[in-house]
Amino acid sequence: MSSQKIRAIFLDWAGTAVDHGSIAPVHALENIFHQFGIAVPRPLIRRYMGLAKKDHVRKLLEEPEVKQQWRALRNAVPQERDVDAIYAGFEPQMMEVLSASVISGVADAVEAMRARGMKIAGTTGYTRSMLDRLEVLAATQGYRTDRSLAPEDAGGGRPYPWMCYRLAIDLRIYPLSSCVKIGDTESDIQEGLNAGMWTIGVTRSGNTVGLSEADWLQLDPREQAKLLACAEQELRAAGAHYTAETVAHALPLLDEIERRITNQECPK
Repeated sequence: MSSQKIRAIFLDWAGTAVDHGSIAPVHALENIFHQFGIAVPRPLIRRYMGLAKKDHVRKLLEEPEVKQQWRALRNAVPQERDVDAIYAGFEPQMMEVLSASVISGVADAVEAMRARGMKIAGTTGYTRSMLDRLEVLAATQGYRTDRSLAPEDAGGGRPYPWMCYRLAIDLRIYPLSSCVKIGDTESDIQEGLNAGMWTIGVTRSGNTVGLSEADWLQLDPREQAKLLACAEQELRAAGAHYTAETVAHALPLLDEIERRITNQECPK
């Protein structure tokens, strides 16, 4: 078995494969915290994007700005039961606003990867029920993975590599140093690095830019360049080996990664 080819691509879902700008979870988290009397700024919500959604809620409640509001309203600091209460309201809201609009170029790019013998795996911070719905809706637009997992399928979410390990077992993928993780958040990059993979951070369609494709296209090119530079800096700081505007823009980078694999380089 040759060791000179990429075995598999591990793709994130929201902000990478679907939902340009990762808009849906931001709206759902804003809404549910508002119902509990808490105003959470969007940059704060986006700080923890990519985590399992219950972990995301927990992290927001740990933020001083949110904790202060909670204490002012309830004369107590948030407890784990409050995490449970918020999350219980979040999931049905998320199901209502869930976006499965496949990002431009992704379906064709994935088929090009498959044509090169690469398996396509998916990981997400969404729950299993959310992912089930996403998979059905995305398939109608021509996007499918060979297998995708949610955090509860593997005993935990990012930044831990458990979903990647389980997918490697299920899809018979080895070694993981010949695989690539593509995602739009710091936790995506950390997941890939912790699994021992090459990593590509997605900038334009992802969480840091945080815009729908329509809103992106209306920006002045100079503003676009500024936002892309900020997103690239953030993902590089998280350890990304490469960055690309979208999954479609990542295809040439796979040639470079395969060259490095041929030269017996390993991701670090």
